[in-house]
Amino acid sequence: MTDPKEDTGESRPLTVPSGRLARMTRLGVMASGVAGDMALNGMRQLGRGQRPALRDLLLVPGNLRRIADELAHMRGAAMKMGQLMSMDGGDVLPPELADILARLRADAHFMPPAQLKQVLNDNWGDGWLRKVAHFNVRPIAAASIGQVHRVRLRDGRDLAVKVQYPGVARSIDSDVSNVGLLLRLSGLLPQGVDIAPYLAEARRQLHEETDYAREARYLTDYSAHLGEDRAFIVPEFHADWSTRAILAMRFVDGQPIESLADAPQAERDRVCEHLFDLMLRELFDFGLMQTDPNFANYRHDAATGRIVLLDFGAARRLAPETAPQYRLLMRAGLAGDRAGLEAAARQIGFVDDRMRTDHRTRVLNMIEAVFQAICTQPSFDFAGTDLTRHLNAEGAALAEAGMVPPTPVMDALYMQRKFGGMFLLAARLRARVPVSALLERWI
Repeated sequence: MTDPKEDTGESRPLTVPSGRLARMTRLGVMASGVAGDMALNGMRQLGRGQRPALRDLLLVPGNLRRIADELAHMRGAAMKMGQLMSMDGGDVLPPELADILARLRADAHFMPPAQLKQVLNDNWGDGWLRKVAHFNVRPIAAASIGQVHRVRLRDGRDLAVKVQYPGVARSIDSDVSNVGLLLRLSGLLPQGVDIAPYLAEARRQLHEETDYAREARYLTDYSAHLGEDRAFIVPEFHADWSTRAILAMRFVDGQPIESLADAPQAERDRVCEHLFDLMLRELFDFGLMQTDPNFANYRHDAATGRIVLLDFGAARRLAPETAPQYRLLMRAGLAGDRAGLEAAARQIGFVDDRMRTDHRTRVLNMIEAVFQAICTQPSFDFAGTDLTRHLNAEGAALAEAGMVPPTPVMDALYMQRKFGGMFLLAARLRARVPVSALLERWI
């Protein structure tokens, strides 16, 4: 093992608190610090003759940093909860809370060498170093559940090894409960919003994501589905260096997908069209979807033009009814059939009769606006649209008006997360994609 290079970014080696008591204590200390800061600021406002509001006391820069930094330090379920809520709860959470949680989608800190070596010893046993030609303790990537290292073995193999943070699997239930309690106590959740389904789903997904044997099965499933597809590369799984907490696969070089922003227009368009087509194949053909559209999960091999697919921890089987429901929605949307659109939206769970009529109408208008936009041109220009701004403004207005969304259907949440991520990537790359033609193939 070699020493890490000097860290010039914000990420740095920080020991992951692995015991339940230690993690609970850290959340308690964070909550106490935030409460103390709120009390101090409240007294200052009272001294100036002002009446402080709970929301305004919480949403000061120091408190926002304290919350995001502490969840990032803990990694695991605490950090992942923030990521999930910021992406899946965009129409539920107020902008201020979404901004706090969105900070957690950046790379996490990483384990210091001593803690990393202990994890490797626990999983690989004594003597593993004798089989390794090179192992840099500085990871090539770090996130909420684990960090990834490039490992060159003496037998010539070049691997990417994902190492799970210690303690995150056994702390999931308590972490999710504690973060849920903090969200409820914050006073920021809109009245009437039940976050219990979100917490239950986060708990379920996190238990799945910490099972690297499960991720290995999805890795091989995607390899089988894509077969000889020349547009994509799926790294080969190496079982002999994998455990439930370590996932070893062939290292595949590539550039960040965002680096294509400077590529010729035709290349940007081609890559995004392949990714949109893959998303629809996942929905309508595979019945299996990688639901985390984080840009870091896609790389670009400049030598071959192929897209490298990484991280299948968030892959999930879709319910049998999901594809038929989305097929009806897309068929109605492309045909401009408002009644059919509403019927499909009800089946999926976007609207229901418990919503106010005006709220339901505005939600349907938002869905209709998406289809109208993609039908106006053969290739939808993601750089030349204000659709995202319009939808964000409408969502904020509905939240301000007190809209309580229906109890979420989890497949729908994950689908919207994937659609939104692909939209953001295409916008980042300023791509033009024949979205309506791609949809027509499947409806």
